[in-house]
Amino acid sequence: MRTILPIADGKQVRRYAGQIARRNPRELRKAVALHVLAALAGLAAPRLIGDLVGKVSAGTTVSTVDKTILAIAVFLLAQTALTRYARFASATLGEKVLAELRENFVQQSLALPVGTVEKAGTGDLLTRTSRDVDQLGWSVRYAVPETIIALVTTFFTIVACLLVGVWVLVPLVLGVPALYVATRWYLKRAKDGYLRESASYAAINASVAETTEGARTVEALGLEQRRLDRIDADIAESYAAERYTLFLRTVWFPAVEIGYLIPTVVTLLFGGWLHTQGQASIADVTAATLYVQALIDPVDRLISWLDELQMGATSLARLLGVAYVPDDRSVSGRTPEHEHIDAADVRFAYVDDRDVLHGVDLHVAPGERVAMVGPSGAGKSTLGRLLAGIHPPRVGSVTVGDVGMTELPLDDLRGHVAL
Repeated sequence: MRTILPIADGKQVRRYAGQIARRNPRELRKAVALHVLAALAGLAAPRLIGDLVGKVSAGTTVSTVDKTILAIAVFLLAQTALTRYARFASATLGEKVLAELRENFVQQSLALPVGTVEKAGTGDLLTRTSRDVDQLGWSVRYAVPETIIALVTTFFTIVACLLVGVWVLVPLVLGVPALYVATRWYLKRAKDGYLRESASYAAINASVAETTEGARTVEALGLEQRRLDRIDADIAESYAAERYTLFLRTVWFPAVEIGYLIPTVVTLLFGGWLHTQGQASIADVTAATLYVQALIDPVDRLISWLDELQMGATSLARLLGVAYVPDDRSVSGRTPEHEHIDAADVRFAYVDDRDVLHGVDLHVAPGERVAMVGPSGAGKSTLGRLLAGIHPPRVGSVTVGDVGMTELPLDDLRGHVAL
C-alpha cells in the first residue's frame, strides 16, 4: 500500500510566507506602494465624472467640461502606467520567490530517505516536481499579482464610496451576506477538494510509472489485467475529484455574482430616492453609483483568481511538505567494529502481513562476492535494499560490524555499504 509524502499545514505555509516577507522587505514594499498608487489614480475618474454631471445639470461652460475630461484622461493614463509597473514589480518578486522555492525543493527532494520515496511511490514525487511546480508558478506569476491589485483596489474604492456619503454603506452591506455565505461555504471545502485532486494525479503517475518500470514482471506473473484495473480505478478517482471541485465552482460563482450585483442596483435606487428628498446631490449619487459599479471589477477578479490561489496554495503545501519527511534513521552512536555484513532471520513486507522475504540468513565477508539468483519478483532487489540499509527488516537484523544498518547516519553508512 502506497503512503503519501507529508503536506504542510496552514501554520507551516503561513510561516513560510512570513519568512518570504522578511527576506524581501524592499521588493514587497515597492510592489505594494505601486499597487496603492495605481488604485488611488483609478478612483479619480468616478469623482470627476460625478462632479461634472452636477455642474452640467446646474449649468457650466464648455471650458470646464474640457478641463474635467482632460483631468480624467490624465488620471487614467497614470493608472495604466502605475498598474504596469506594479505588475512588473510583483512579477519580479514572484519569480525570485519561485526560483528560491524550486531550489529548496530540489535540495530537500534529493535528501529524502530512499525508503520513504519508495514507499510513497514515484508518482507522488513526480507530481510534485511537475504539476505542483507548474501550478504554483502560474499562481505566483498571475494569480498573486492580480489578487493584490484587486484587494488594494477594492479597499480604496470602498473608502471612496464612504467619503461620498455614509448612506452608500447601506447598498454595500446588502451585498455582503451573499458573498460571505457563498465564499465561506466554498473555502471550507476547497482545500480538501484540491488536495484530493492533486493526490489523484500522483496516484495515476505512480500506477503508470510502476507498471512501465516493472513491465517484465507484470507480464511474467500475468498481472496485466490487475494493473489495468488499478490504473482505471486511479483515473476514476481523479475524475471524481475533478467533478467535486467543479461542483464547488458551479455553486460558488453564481452565488457571488448575485452578491456583487445587488449593491449597484440598490445604490442607484436608494441614491435616487435620497436625491428626491434633497439629502444627496446628483453629483454624489452619480459618483457613488460609479464607485459601486467600479467595485464589481476588482471583486470579480478577486473571486475569479481565488480559485487559482486555492490550487496554488495546495501546490505550495505539497512542495513544502517534503521538508517535513521524518528521518528514517535511529542513530545509536555506535560504530562498526569490522566490515562483515550479517543478516539474521530477516523478514520484510511492503504490505502488512504479506512478507516478501521469509527468514533469510546471510553472511558477507570483506572482499567476498555473492550472486543472488532467482525469478523476477523473488525478492532479490528487496534483499539488496535491506543489505544497503535502505529499509529496516520487519523481523530479524541486518548489521555491518555488529551495528544495525539503520543505526548509522546515512553518510557514515555509505562509507561501509553502498547500493
